[in-house]
Amino acid sequence: MIFKIEPRPLPSKSMRYFSPLIAALLMLVTGLLIFTLLGKNPIVAFHAFFIEPINDAYGIGELLIKASPLMLIGIGLSIGFKANIWNIGAEGQLAMGAIFGGGIALYFNQSTSVLILPAMFVAGMAGGMIWASIPAFLKIRYHANEILVSLMLNYVAILILSLLIHGPWKDPQGYGFPQSVLFSESALLPILVEGTRLHAGVLISVSAIFVGWVFLLKSFVGFQLQVSGLAAGAASYAGFKQSKMIWIGLLAGGLAAGIAGVSEISGPIGQLLPSVSPGYGFAAIIVAYVGRLHPGGIFLSSLLMALLYLGGESGQMNLDLPSAVTGVFQGMLLFYLLAADFLIHFRIRFRTVSIDLKGPKS
Repeated sequence: MIFKIEPRPLPSKSMRYFSPLIAALLMLVTGLLIFTLLGKNPIVAFHAFFIEPINDAYGIGELLIKASPLMLIGIGLSIGFKANIWNIGAEGQLAMGAIFGGGIALYFNQSTSVLILPAMFVAGMAGGMIWASIPAFLKIRYHANEILVSLMLNYVAILILSLLIHGPWKDPQGYGFPQSVLFSESALLPILVEGTRLHAGVLISVSAIFVGWVFLLKSFVGFQLQVSGLAAGAASYAGFKQSKMIWIGLLAGGLAAGIAGVSEISGPIGQLLPSVSPGYGFAAIIVAYVGRLHPGGIFLSSLLMALLYLGGESGQMNLDLPSAVTGVFQGMLLFYLLAADFLIHFRIRFRTVSIDLKGPKS
């Protein structure tokens, strides 16, 4: 039996949705193999990595907390990705959202006004959008590559945050640790379920999924973005302005990342730290593509990615695994997704070959 790779006459719609499932399964199998090679019992490792982190209400709450910024940033990035606008700067936009929102919380730290939290989110949205507007302006005005510009701005934003926390915003009573003072109650998101850390920011993220679905699939601007991504020439002929698509694509990602930054500092963190994200801005890129840039898929893939974060933490505590294990699983998921996408445009056919061992007749 031999196999032959043949191009498909048309891209397979079914494989477009099955390939993320194939990638997740291959990631799981490879992970179990890695656990075995490291001398760990694969059954025990599987339970510690994928089951134990979510075996109670507190664990489910932690899963949703981790998934919240991922689905929020993922839906924001998908708007730009649909139009082939590549925003790789969500990590920096999240940090700027945290800076702008955290600045409001620190300035009004003694206030008990109910307007503090809404003002933080407005400021966070502004911070994320301002940071995303830099690559948008440079791309439109000077044709700069938005991938490189947005990527480099990540490090600038993170260093600005570190500068503030080590300098003017450092807690004078923090025993020398680089951190701000704790936020007041008026600057914290309310807890939804007692006994957990599940906060109202999760509701914002779920709402963003619905808003993203309406925007991408039901609005004329969403239609313009998709046409621009699929056929730039047709979009230009129809009068869709490329500059408008660039602004919308990048600002949507910045807005979502800015909200995520405020949700983090006003939710599970409760203050400003030199790093307010374990890499959500980069992981959300994987989330968007595993979810096929569809709001429903992004919701499910964000839960999977959140489970990998929790599993990595559980693996460190229970299996004595290194902290890099989370990144290994994320990398495998993206690698296998790119490999499985091969099946969208090609198919594998198996054929049985008969071999005549008698030789030619005389």
